[in-house]
Amino acid sequence: MLRKEYERVSPESVGIPSVAIWEMIEELEKITEMHGIMVLRHGKVCAEGWWSPYGPGVRHGLQSLTKTYAATAIGIAYTEGQLRLDEKLVDLFPAYLPVNVSENLKKLTIYDTLIMSTGMETCTLGSADWIREFFATTVAHEPGTAYYYNTAGSGMLGEIIKVKTGLSLDEYLCEKLFCKLGIDENNIDWLRSKDGHEIGGGGMLATTEDNLRLMELYLNGGVWEGERLLAEDFVQMATTKQIDTDIACTNGPLATDHLLGYGFQMWMCQPEGAYRSDGAFGQYGIVFPKQDMIISFNESGAQDDNGTQRPLDAIYNTILKHLSDEPLPEDPGAWKRLRHRMSHLAIERPTFQPHSPLVKRLSGKWFKVTAGSVFLQPSKICFISSKDQQGDISAFKFDFGVNACTMTYIVNGETKTLDIAMDGTRRLNEVFSLETAFHKCYASAFWAAPNKLRLVCRWIESAYEHRLTFVFDGPETEIGCDDLVLFAPNNQTSAHAVRV
Repeated sequence: MLRKEYERVSPESVGIPSVAIWEMIEELEKITEMHGIMVLRHGKVCAEGWWSPYGPGVRHGLQSLTKTYAATAIGIAYTEGQLRLDEKLVDLFPAYLPVNVSENLKKLTIYDTLIMSTGMETCTLGSADWIREFFATTVAHEPGTAYYYNTAGSGMLGEIIKVKTGLSLDEYLCEKLFCKLGIDENNIDWLRSKDGHEIGGGGMLATTEDNLRLMELYLNGGVWEGERLLAEDFVQMATTKQIDTDIACTNGPLATDHLLGYGFQMWMCQPEGAYRSDGAFGQYGIVFPKQDMIISFNESGAQDDNGTQRPLDAIYNTILKHLSDEPLPEDPGAWKRLRHRMSHLAIERPTFQPHSPLVKRLSGKWFKVTAGSVFLQPSKICFISSKDQQGDISAFKFDFGVNACTMTYIVNGETKTLDIAMDGTRRLNEVFSLETAFHKCYASAFWAAPNKLRLVCRWIESAYEHRLTFVFDGPETEIGCDDLVLFAPNNQTSAHAVRV
């Protein structure tokens, strides 16, 4: 891999006041939990920061931002003459077709799939036979005429690459894209569907800078370091409106910037000529061609219509209003303050309360789960592949030390441990599971009451945090589990355990 590092410069040198970036960060922190951000203008990085414990090398679940990578793979294959955009999917996947192929299904092309216009009104996900189920889905409208957000359709882009090249989506991107852009293929990971294939519609894990580099390829018209990777006409179509989205989006987020049209697995934006890659919970790569600027960031607050729009508005209403076409006079004081702030970002620290009179009586005592489910990974962490989380815990114990503890637990007959901070920090654990690509867990705990221990698992490669509350009552324990995205519960379970 040949990797050319970006030049780091002051914001003023590329026409951005340092105070405007400060204001943007202020607004973003008010409305969401930020994880990382980079600002590139005129090919130079003028601001970057990650909210500890997130960092520049920590890959992050992209959700639907993955779709832009899948579309880019199609673009490279198109550029190299390996496929045409007008090819029919029924010709590429004859083994998966239903007995009776509808006239609308016969018309479905690669182009239609790229622009979210398969003609379908439902989306199939999760099955080991999802490709066959995709083709069995009713094509209610003529492809190319009606927008419908279809993640399974996006997944088919990766399958097209496999049919056309013999390589999986990941293998193809490694060979044709990552090595050219300077993206470390060893730091890329994927959620996989039950058939073992990468989930091209939302399963990729990559860094903030990886996404920045991807979008710079589009800003540069498909050329990277003098080499054309994407055909000019493909880039033009990908980054401009190919289909209207100002209709009820029954299977996608609704917000002002989701009603402005769709290109090739990318959304159009309010500023003139702007477009973006976009993933659930707030994964963005926004390109402003007129301003020669890209903003790439990860957060975890875009979980509803307003959450999707607020970060975009914060950027439009701050930094975008203060850009200059020419370099500005340097402001050493403002830049120094900005650099200091950007290097000291952090999410809210864990609660510090390590004391309980029950510690000595509970330490080292095993509890057996007798009802309900207890698990460490959020139940929805693999929702897009419909796989289960790591597995139910059948028994557990806590060994308490000074401002820390170790949880020993049994999953599927295997004994595992989790190191937990109780000193107001977090402990990093590598929790491996074949069911998911999310392995890094920062664990912390505190006593919310003398008999109530709250364990918080921050899955740093995802937008999820998982909280377990253990209420000890003599030999019995009630356990509550909450999955959260930016502290908004989206799944709750409970369990009962007894001391053995």
